[in-house]
Amino acid sequence: MPVIKQKNQRVGIFIDVQNLYHSAKNLYHARVNFREVIKSALAQRQLVRAIAYVISTEAGEEKGFFEALAKLGIETREKELQTFYGGAKKGDWDVGITVDALRIAPSVDAVVICSGDGDFLPLIEQLKSMGKQAEVVAFSKTASAKLREGADDFVDLCADQAKYLFRK
Repeated sequence: MPVIKQKNQRVGIFIDVQNLYHSAKNLYHARVNFREVIKSALAQRQLVRAIAYVISTEAGEEKGFFEALAKLGIETREKELQTFYGGAKKGDWDVGITVDALRIAPSVDAVVICSGDGDFLPLIEQLKSMGKQAEVVAFSKTASAKLREGADDFVDLCADQAKYLFRK
């Protein structure tokens, strides 16, 4: 059953940039159109906060991208890419996204997680137990089935590639 989205609902949007970026790149050799992702996540409701969680590198080549997000009205939280002995690299924001979503939840009616990462299922369940509408926006081909099922609503970015992707 589709969830009802009302114009007076206050919405918080939390974007796992790495998850969407790598899904678009690996599935379609394309880039994500974040303007359209936000537009679909918001669904003509009232935006309280939109935060993108990004990873920066030593080269700093992503600065233009971060500025483009800011021009769309999206706040960015930035973390440096961790490089471990032996060359392994890590950069994720799961805990940061979860903490921010729970911190902002009392001020919104709906929380939208833009990620297909199954690690967010406990967050979705907690938000729902708080009486919040918990929604997910992601690529269905790379999204956790349990996350999709657990969410009150799921927007599939695979469904309209022309809308959600920029071809290289």
